[in-house]
Amino acid sequence: MALLKIKFPFQKRVRLAQGLWLLSWVAMVSGATTFALGVFLKTELFRRAEVMHNSDIHIVPNLLMVVGLTSVGINICAGKVCQDSLDASRFPRWKNILTPFFCISLFFTSLLLVAMILSYALQPSLEESLKVGLKNGIRFYKDTDTPGRCFQKETIDHLQIEFQCCGNTNYRDWFEVQWVNNRYLDFTSKEVKDRIKSNVDGRYLVDGVPFSCCNPASPRPCIQYHLLDNTAHYNYEYQSEELNLYNRGCRQALVNYYMGLMNTIGPGVLSVFLIQMTVLIGLRYLQTSMGAVEGQENVEIETEGYILEKGVKETAKELKEKVMKLFQQAQVEAAPPAAEPEAAAPAEKADTASS
Repeated sequence: MALLKIKFPFQKRVRLAQGLWLLSWVAMVSGATTFALGVFLKTELFRRAEVMHNSDIHIVPNLLMVVGLTSVGINICAGKVCQDSLDASRFPRWKNILTPFFCISLFFTSLLLVAMILSYALQPSLEESLKVGLKNGIRFYKDTDTPGRCFQKETIDHLQIEFQCCGNTNYRDWFEVQWVNNRYLDFTSKEVKDRIKSNVDGRYLVDGVPFSCCNPASPRPCIQYHLLDNTAHYNYEYQSEELNLYNRGCRQALVNYYMGLMNTIGPGVLSVFLIQMTVLIGLRYLQTSMGAVEGQENVEIETEGYILEKGVKETAKELKEKVMKLFQQAQVEAAPPAAEPEAAAPAEKADTASS
């Protein structure tokens, strides 16, 4: 028994073809928009590549770009099918093409859902990537004269100013690294010598942060150094006073930013998926209803359209049998080459005996 069978009089088939033609153009624009969203997300990820440890999250924009471009091609083809369905003499040329077309279209359309699911599933991976990347970025902040790291300071400063954040988790991350280059340290100074000697690794550690951590909205002038010393500043108590630094860590700021982008893109991708599936379902009804017109003298007869010619279980069973049959044929075809050496062995023995 056919699945979701519907009767289509001639006028209903015409309206279906015309409506699908319009919807295929809407879906084509949606596909182009999906591609543009993928490009935008890819660009935003590339902008912060220096503070990311891995590129796993790039699979989301890559899928969006591939599916977006494919969707444009699919819907151009769908529009042409809808046009030809208005002429019963031109529609049969699509007979052998539409089945593989549906399989390819369903595969790429399903990737939209995969991209949307991955955009949420990869949040822990994104957070871990930023955690390691920012940690390395802060550690290499001082290496302004080292090839490959000379722009790290500029990157971190721009990042902290743009996202109004400080450090990886918070401002205290800067206390654990030497972020001042040795060329800017006076090694004749007793303070510098004492700080370096007090550290096992010989690093110059201070309870201070770069200028980019300062919050311009604070009424107090920026305090960058001696943040944990109440006596170093007048009327200052770091335990109770809200510091004039950004309180949020850059990892959380970037995770919120990228997840905000994906949360915005997600519903849009879901809408594109629904539009594309509507086009494919309508096109399937058009295909099956027009197939019944083939060979008929009266092309305006009422026909039936359906999604599957048989039920889901029967169709799945037939598909499984076809796959098994193809697999068995492949095994049979692969067997003769393996038997050739055995067949050649008696011939070799005969040659040896004759000699």
